[in-house]
Amino acid sequence: MARSAFQALTGLVLLFSSAATASQDHAVCNHLATTHGNETVQPTESSYEALSTENWSQTVWAKPACIVQPSSTEELAYLVSTIVDWNVNFAVRSGGHSVVPGAANINGGVLIDLSKFDTVDYDADKSVAVVGSGLRWKEVYTSLDPYNVTVVGGRVLEVGVGGLTLGGGLSYLADLYGFVCDNVVNYEVVTASGSVVNANAESNPDLFWALKGGANNFGIVTKFTLKTYPLHDAWGGVRVYSLDALPQLFDAMYEYQSNPNKDPYANIMLQAFPTNASIGAILNIVYLKGEAEPEAFAPFRNITPLADLTQLQTFTELMLAAPVPELTRVNWFSSSFKTDKELFNTVADIVSHAPELDELTNLTAGSLAFGWQPISTSAILAGEANGGNALGLEPVNQTWLVLDVGWWYPEDDKLAHDYTASMISKVDEASKASGHYVDYIFMNDAAADQPVIESYGVKNVAKLKATAAKYDPAGVFQNLASGGFKLPA
Repeated sequence: MARSAFQALTGLVLLFSSAATASQDHAVCNHLATTHGNETVQPTESSYEALSTENWSQTVWAKPACIVQPSSTEELAYLVSTIVDWNVNFAVRSGGHSVVPGAANINGGVLIDLSKFDTVDYDADKSVAVVGSGLRWKEVYTSLDPYNVTVVGGRVLEVGVGGLTLGGGLSYLADLYGFVCDNVVNYEVVTASGSVVNANAESNPDLFWALKGGANNFGIVTKFTLKTYPLHDAWGGVRVYSLDALPQLFDAMYEYQSNPNKDPYANIMLQAFPTNASIGAILNIVYLKGEAEPEAFAPFRNITPLADLTQLQTFTELMLAAPVPELTRVNWFSSSFKTDKELFNTVADIVSHAPELDELTNLTAGSLAFGWQPISTSAILAGEANGGNALGLEPVNQTWLVLDVGWWYPEDDKLAHDYTASMISKVDEASKASGHYVDYIFMNDAAADQPVIESYGVKNVAKLKATAAKYDPAGVFQNLASGGFKLPA
């Protein structure tokens, strides 16, 4: 009887606590609607449904108490300080491509939508572009095309600038200039107190370093000042193969990745769909010069594709042509390992024939694709030359593997997660057993329960925590903005 009474009391406490939280959420939303009516969208408004489900994967659709869309740094600073004063939970959305629940949407609380931070200002004299954090990469590239320059940015054009850059960011220009985060020269940041600070090599250099891979743990970035580089024409595109060609493709990838003098203008990614033979395997080929069939891709020449769409074109056109599957619910997992022929064969067998693949296909619309992403030593060294980042990477040739899983219904969420997690665990176990494991998890390809920031190393984690304590001493971005990849406790 006593236990039943205790459980009933606990239930009442939780009920009242939930009701109090909801009341506080609605109160701050009503306040913001009064002070910033044009920027605040309430659930009763016609635009609310589309905005609350704008995120790419349905797994992260949510129902915030309201959505605010500030159009200036000053407005955002006021909104942040107000939300913090009211002690209300919030999330921040740039492009909404993340599959991590709570990272870019929220149930209850306030969703801060950065879509009105949408300008690109190119400074030819300084060779930089100031880019709004609410943009997607397509908008950035097309804005810079008339000047025949580009930035080190995302490979999928519908991905948002903010999340990709703060997670490290992989680019087709990485071998030349480092990762996306390595090419930021200034961050404009709104801190938890509502202050606006600039972080660069001279001003707030600790925050500048921490934002290079440290995600949403320190403040909200409104603008990124990015280095620009001359680039317009490129060669490449996609080649499509049957799944039967995978053994040859993996052999060619090993040869390509083993070249001690790899051409830094060459970049490649192998994607395959072992659960869908009608799609097969896709090789994304990029050469950052207007030169067809360069020698860098010689290992792939004797593998006959079903279709070859490579051609001379602009760099932006090349990326626009890359296929992006339309999926309802999505998750992904990341693993990293060094270049070794025997390990490549083992991993290839896991991602092509693991029994979990059959289980995934039994889900409604269940599918899995893997992405094989070569990372060269030169990319890591370029980052070090640009002042370093928080990622803790060892400068060795390596592969960043991503497993992308898609399915249809919410009731299959756990099964889809567990089967794919089992596969990535097998990859990690194989690479550890071979001695070629890389203790790094690429945030932009990671599942919510993967220990991303822990993989940066003890020293870097300590520096990140010290920086967070300095710029967010109350822990707002750990507690009120609790979605995404948080600093370890």
